[in-house]
Amino acid sequence: MWKDYFRGLSEEYTFSPPASGDDITKVESLFDVTLPRELKEILLETNGVKAIYDLGLIWPADRIKNENRHYRDGHFQEYYMPFDNLIFFGESGIGDLFAFPVTGDGICRDDVFVWNHENDSRNWVAPSVSKYLEWSLQGKIKI
Repeated sequence: MWKDYFRGLSEEYTFSPPASGDDITKVESLFDVTLPRELKEILLETNGVKAIYDLGLIWPADRIKNENRHYRDGHFQEYYMPFDNLIFFGESGIGDLFAFPVTGDGICRDDVFVWNHENDSRNWVAPSVSKYLEWSLQGKIKI
């Protein structure tokens, strides 16, 4: 289903073999979160979506785990606000990252935010993963 959705948007996407349910559970357990349904569906069909120039529009489950661990390990504390309330899942190609906000009860909202690495701002860009992908392709997401 999702591969067809992406192909309907552009032929510039590449896909990976599906993630397992266990791969997704490991991410959720490590950060004590529940990922959005659309992201889980995408990962179960294709463990990551790359655009032209290998841009990680949707990272594979392992990269989601590793990148979020990296940004939470403490060495960014003196430069940025904490990242505990975000789950990063994709990149812009210019250093900024896309993320879901995490509520106090560990639920990732469907909304997509972009974290600006230069000024540490966190701005809303889309109401869902599907709109994030659609609007990215259409050039509607401005960073």
